[in-house]
Amino acid sequence: MNILQINSSARSSGSESTRLADAIVARVKAANAGASVSRRDLAAQPHPVIDEATLQALFTPPSERNAEQAARVALDDALIAQVQAADVIVIGSPMYNFGITVQLKSWFDAIARANVTFKYGETGPVGLLSGKKVYVALARGGMHRDAGSDTQVPHLKAFLTLIGLSDVQFIYAEGLGMGPDAVAKAQAQADADINAVLV
Repeated sequence: MNILQINSSARSSGSESTRLADAIVARVKAANAGASVSRRDLAAQPHPVIDEATLQALFTPPSERNAEQAARVALDDALIAQVQAADVIVIGSPMYNFGITVQLKSWFDAIARANVTFKYGETGPVGLLSGKKVYVALARGGMHRDAGSDTQVPHLKAFLTLIGLSDVQFIYAEGLGMGPDAVAKAQAQADADINAVLV
């Protein structure tokens, strides 16, 4: 089994989403002897955002790309290959200003490629990365679960479904900005949820 962990917090330490992602990976690895783990820290290794040069590279046929264009596309190719090779994907996703981080958005933009991770069918897009389990560790300063203020989970669901990742389990840690007692309660609940999900 290949486990891919994606950390998308801007924090190099003290990230609750990373702590939860680490805990999920540890449980999955412990339950699957011989499992390998690949970790990508999107803050330590930021992926370039899409710009005009990137779009030109992506829409230029491979045989016609110049060296700079080929190198840029190769960066995305490496992330796509990592996702394709994974059996389980664990994403640490803090909420920043009601959404996902720019680091995670850049990763999403890199791995969403028509005819590689999804294709367009007669009734709309069809994901090509099916058969993988995804766990998403969510960390929020306030309380947003099942509320109109939660634009993060719908975005995550929509994107993951686009590329064929429909078996998704969310782990929530909320109220992290509401004082020490709220933090302790959120962490305890999230840890309990991990134990319940990953029996």
